[in-house]
Amino acid sequence: MQKTNTSVNNNHLHKVVILGGGESGTGAAVLAKSKGFDVFLSDKGVIANQFKKTLSNHNIKWEEGTHSLSSILDANEVIKSPGIPNTSSVVREIKGKGIQVISEIEFAGRYTNAKKICITGSNGKTTTTLLTEHILKSAGYKVSVAGNIGKSLAMQIAMQSDSEYYVIELSSFQLEDIYHFTPDIAVLLNITPDHLDRYDNSMLKYAAAKMRITQSQTREHSFIYCMDDNVIKEELSKKKTRAQLVPFSIKQKTTKGAYLNENNQLTININNNNPLIMTIQELALQGKHNVYNSMAAGVTASILGIRKDIIRESLSDFHNIEHRLEVIGNVHGIEFINDSKATNVNSTWYALESMEKPVILILGGIDKGNDYSILNDLIKDKVKAIICLGSDNKKIIKAFGKITNEIVEASSAKEAVDQSYKLGKKGDAVLLSPACASFDLFEDFEDRGNQFKEAVRGL
Repeated sequence: MQKTNTSVNNNHLHKVVILGGGESGTGAAVLAKSKGFDVFLSDKGVIANQFKKTLSNHNIKWEEGTHSLSSILDANEVIKSPGIPNTSSVVREIKGKGIQVISEIEFAGRYTNAKKICITGSNGKTTTTLLTEHILKSAGYKVSVAGNIGKSLAMQIAMQSDSEYYVIELSSFQLEDIYHFTPDIAVLLNITPDHLDRYDNSMLKYAAAKMRITQSQTREHSFIYCMDDNVIKEELSKKKTRAQLVPFSIKQKTTKGAYLNENNQLTININNNNPLIMTIQELALQGKHNVYNSMAAGVTASILGIRKDIIRESLSDFHNIEHRLEVIGNVHGIEFINDSKATNVNSTWYALESMEKPVILILGGIDKGNDYSILNDLIKDKVKAIICLGSDNKKIIKAFGKITNEIVEASSAKEAVDQSYKLGKKGDAVLLSPACASFDLFEDFEDRGNQFKEAVRGL
């Protein structure tokens, strides 16, 4: 299908082409238009009606169902949506012409003086982003989230947001095409295997994309990172960042940053005097992975000079996000937990690590080059049955067939919930933590989680 809207003529000399008509691309188009550029947006797929309406309302030329090279290759600059890989044929054609390709984040960063707190990592990005926003709002700052959450950074800037701070969740895809974008505070939570299909199954290439978050930072900026992550430590040994290094750890004491003290208390110490100390039992978010997330957010707030009592209270009263270890309810003594946002193996590892009840685990979807072996010990210790929720479950069945007593397959969220209920008994937990993408049976992880919740409520 091809549909084009070219009713608007714009004769500005500098032409900006946007590839992709989703949240990121539409935001970039609106911002570029507001800056007086000649703007054309092209999406090889179908543009959602809400974005078509936005583009038309701003008199932006667009097309869907194709990439018209004649309208793309005369661009001065191309802004690429993160879902489009640099290996795609249209991007190769553009770069072959010597046209610069950048991300929406790179473009948007040119037009704001707000402080930028940028958070990346294979796991925990969304939780840490929202927790950081919560602390800043509690301190009275004007703050917005952007990136992978809510409205794109470009759209918020185009709409003249009055935010003093942006807390920006960044994926490796978004970081691939930044060059001069500079976080005031960069946070790297972890680097574990994810999206390796995009990176030629190379952890080195994936890690390099994550580390781009620091590339433009100077001594005026801070880089907060997990010093327990061996991949991060290896990357820092290879390429030194100019930013001030602020580590956090649950394994060893740090002179600056966050750690667990001899009494297993979370300790945040930025200025070597009067540290913030609180028990991990006080944290709103439980589990080892959430101690890391709380450390990262707490250190960020401390660097900004937010009072310790505000940080402590915010870390204690935060409510977790939907689809991330979300407790749905208890049916005849069986607890149902929605962790649909766990789209990689490490996310599922963290979820299982936090479980204290016998688990019926719902796994599966589109495999992204997963190595399931890291789950073996947790499966042996905690999982009494596995339900495979995917169109092709052979890899999961092969990985765990000899480890767990029972593996069954389901082709819908309702079927998975019904089977889990039959297998469960009072005191068990049913955990949807798929370790895979959702696009074989669902629109996205949110759709998967919502169908799971609806099925639980129907029991």
